[in-house]
Order: sequence, then C-alpha cells, then structure tokens
Amino acid sequence: MRIETILDISQVLGGVGIFMIGMIIMTEGLRALAGDRIRKALMHFTRTPASGALTGAITTAILQSSSATTVAAVGFVGAGLLAFPEALGIIFGANIGTTVTGWMVALLGFKLKLGTVILPFILLGAMLKLFFSDKFAAIGYALAGFGLIFVGIEWMQGAMAGVESLLLQKYLPEDTWTGRLELLIVGIIVTIITQSSSAGVAAALTLLYTGLIGFEQAAALVVGMDVGTTFTAAIATVGGSVEVKRTGISHVIYNFFTGCMALFLITPYTVALSWSVPDFLNEHAELALVGFHTFFNTLGVILVLPFAGKFAAMMERLIPKPKRSLHYKFEEGLLEDIPVALSLVQKYLLDEWKNVLRYMHYRLANKHEAEKFDLVKIEKRLEEIEMFCDRIHLSQSEETNWKRLIDIIHITDHLQRLIDRCQEDQRSIDYLMRSEYLKEGFEWFYEDVEFQLKSLEKQNYNEATIFGRKSARKIRKFVSHSRETLTSMMADDSVSIIEGGNALEALKWLRRTSAHIARISKHLEAAFARAGEMKPG
Repeated sequence: MRIETILDISQVLGGVGIFMIGMIIMTEGLRALAGDRIRKALMHFTRTPASGALTGAITTAILQSSSATTVAAVGFVGAGLLAFPEALGIIFGANIGTTVTGWMVALLGFKLKLGTVILPFILLGAMLKLFFSDKFAAIGYALAGFGLIFVGIEWMQGAMAGVESLLLQKYLPEDTWTGRLELLIVGIIVTIITQSSSAGVAAALTLLYTGLIGFEQAAALVVGMDVGTTFTAAIATVGGSVEVKRTGISHVIYNFFTGCMALFLITPYTVALSWSVPDFLNEHAELALVGFHTFFNTLGVILVLPFAGKFAAMMERLIPKPKRSLHYKFEEGLLEDIPVALSLVQKYLLDEWKNVLRYMHYRLANKHEAEKFDLVKIEKRLEEIEMFCDRIHLSQSEETNWKRLIDIIHITDHLQRLIDRCQEDQRSIDYLMRSEYLKEGFEWFYEDVEFQLKSLEKQNYNEATIFGRKSARKIRKFVSHSRETLTSMMADDSVSIIEGGNALEALKWLRRTSAHIARISKHLEAAFARAGEMKPG
C-alpha cells in the first residue's frame, strides 16, 4: 500500500473523528441551551404513542441526540410520568429525528460547501464559550460543534479520491443482494465501532457524493447503520432496570424489522424515483439517500404506531416487573440528564413515603397489615437513593435543579429519621395508642397520617402540606400544654413517675414525628413544583 494512500486513509479517519467531535460538542451546547424546555415539552405533549412519536422526532431533531431523547423517555416511565406505550412512541419518533443530521450534511455540507466558510464561526463559538457563561456559552458550544461537523465533512471529501482505487478493487462488494447484505453488515459494524450512526451516514454520503459507490450500495450501508444503533441500546439493558430493558429490547426489535423492510425497499424506491424524476439520482444522489433514510424510518413509525399498545403489552409480558426488591437500580446514563434523574428519585421517595405512612396508619390502628411493611428494607432503599444523589453534581448557578436536589435531600433525611423513630420508640407508640391523657393528640396525629395518604393518592401535594403544617402546630401546642399538666400531676402524685415518664416520652415522639411529616410534605410539594409536574399551591 502506497504512503499516499495511507495518508489519505488517515485523513478520512481524521475527518470522521472531527465530525464526531463536532456532533458531541453541538449536542452538549444545544442540550444546555434548550434541554429543560424541550424535556418539559416532551413530557407535556406526549399523550398518546402518536403524539409521543411526533415529540420524539422534534426533540431529537433539535438536540441532535437520540440517546438524550431515549434517556429522558426511560426516566419518565421510571418516574411514573409516562406510560410505557407513550414512551415507545417517543423512541420510534427519535429514529425519524436522527435523519435530520443527514439532511444537514447533504444540504449544507455538499450543496453549500460550508467547510471553509464556517471556520470563523468556530472561533466565534470558542470565544463565546471562553468569555461568557450560561446562555451565551451554550450558544458558543453549539456553534463551534456545528462548524466542526462541516470541517470533518470537507476533510472526508478531500481524502476520498485518494482511496478510490483501493475501495473499488479490494473492499466494496458489487450491487447484488449478497453485496447489499454484506454492506448492511458493514454499516452495523461501523456504527458499533463509532457509536454514532450520524458519523456513518455522513461517511456514506461522502462516498456517494465522490462517486465511489452507487446509490443502492450507499442505501444498504445506511440501513445497516440504522440497525447498528440498537447495539448500544442492547448493551445498556444488561443489568438495567425493567424500564431500560423494555426500552432497549423494543428498540432492537423495532429497528431490526424496519431494517429488513428497508433492505427490500431499496429497489422499489430507486425505480419510483427514476420514473418520477428521471435525472434526480444522477444529479442529487446524496439528497435521494437522505430522502430514503427519512422515508423508511417514517414508514416504519406509521406502520408500528397503530400496534403500539399491543407491542408494549408484548414487551411487558416478555420482561415482567419483578416483585419489590431490596435495592433500586439507577442507570449510569441518568446522570447525563439531571432533571430526569431527579424526577425518578422523587418518584421513588414518594413511593417510600407512602409505604411509611401506610405502616404508621396500620400500626396506629393496631392492625396486622403493618407487618407487610419492612422498615429495615425501606431504610436500605433510602440509602441507595442517598448514594445516587451523592453522584449528582450541581452548582448553585443551576438554581431550579439545585433547589430541587436540596428538597430531595431534606425529604430523604426526614424519612430516615421518621423510620428511626418508628423502629426505636415502639413503647411510645403503644403508650400513645392506649393513654387517656394523650387521646386528643393521638386522634389528631392519626387524622394527619390518614389525610396525608389520601392527599398523596390524589397527587394534591399542596393540600398535604397545608394540613401537615396545621396538624404539627396543633400537636406542638397540645404537647406543650400536656407536658405542663403531666409534670404537675407527677409532682402531686396524681400520676406515678413511671407513668408520667412514659407519657412524656410518647409526647416527645408525637411532636417529633408530626414535625417530620410536615417537613416531608413541604419539601415534596416544593420538589414537584420546581419540576413543573404540578401547579404550585
């Protein structure tokens, strides 16, 4: 192999690398610029699988990252904010959104040839990132990444001519069914190696544009790259939560069948295009290729959407939800999308809060159902939540998420202390239930627990906060008055020292637990309000 050819191959690989770096930088900038707003839109506009597909496509097109969209969808399902069929719609739609990169490359990279023109914008983006913060820094990051994409394309274009003979003579199969299948496999392998279907599609477009391969060969490569994107999803399911496994395997099954369909559509698409617009394939082959990419992905979504409910039911049967385990599973990918991670943590904390309230409700009513709730296991799960929160790194500049995380830390802390009170002060609970001296306080407390549960079932967090605050205030006054009365009765021997001591311990337990309930309710309401998942009271 000649030195010149080796240098050309090196330049091609460098061009792919620059393109990938550009995609990563641009995605990070766009996510910082519009991520929160898009995430909220994704959640609020997804009502059916069809609306999920539309929002998934738009979100992916804007963020230029199907993985960011998928992580958000999985997080929403895990947090109970979306049903699985709606989340499937988002994931299917993300496949359409990824085709926007191809259009951007074909129109701006090949038709307008922005590779050289865009260079000053890379400098501008770098300056914005270096000397500004927040919004302008994000714009700079997105702008620099956008520029690098087209620099990478230009490098690939310039080097392809040098490897033409090597590719045509030794490596590229002929345009036969066997050849297309080989190219499909090549597309899968390229995507697995680069972990970016966008980079693979850009490379296929460059090969087509420089005349190294025909349209049908390029189409087979692109189909393979579409199927190859599922490799990451499949790997992510190993050791993952039920939501992740269902999502990842759904993605694999859907893309496999879409890829098979697309492989058989290459010839009909070519014939139809040649018949309707005779010279289009010769003059604008790269546009025809991205059109085919969009066409088969859109057709796949249209065909699968009517069966989204049945598809979801099938996946739920294939991967059933396990019984409540000792530990929660937090995916590493969630740390890339902090608001979604916080929503999932809130959902888990809400579940545990309900469990503790149910335990207290049954325990105070002296019912055996209280034994169903293992406080030790709940405490262990809270420790898992606490450890995950410790891995979430935020600065005070990210005000909403910062305050939300603080609320979550408060909820976790008060829940742990409340569980400790329930475990360690069983005698105080028993005394509270049978004491005539403390009957009024016990009834108020029992009413508070009952009301908290009902409010949470209705998702009326503001109502729970107001009642909890009022109840804690009443109980605090009751405890203060009862302590004075009891100490006086103990002094004049109306009540024995032992009996009075038990009553005072029960009063202390009553005051502390009612305060914990009030604070948990307050921070829970604040966390959901900051997340935009409820209207603040």
